[in-house]
Amino acid sequence: MGKNPQYKVIVSDRSRQMLANHVRFMAQKNPFAARKVKNDLMDAIRSLYQMPERFPFLEAEFMPPNKYHKMFVEKWYLILYQIEDQTVYVDYIVDCRQDYGWLVL
Repeated sequence: MGKNPQYKVIVSDRSRQMLANHVRFMAQKNPFAARKVKNDLMDAIRSLYQMPERFPFLEAEFMPPNKYHKMFVEKWYLILYQIEDQTVYVDYIVDCRQDYGWLVL
């Protein structure tokens, strides 16, 4: 059997900021939970180096079809990313408990 190709994973500055905001907000209430969420999200993002196409495309009325893959992490977090050649670009980390209608408009 052939070996699965490995992808380079690049996390945008916007995604890093979104992650930092989620963790900072959660840390005000529960630092242990914030650390766990951060680790879970980072592990999920790192896992994209292999078979990133395993997650489905985001289907939304105002989004170009087949542009962003969506990966849910834990109960509340949505990671949106694109695949180009052998590179995965993580563009958004969204807390689904917040209004994220801005994303698809």
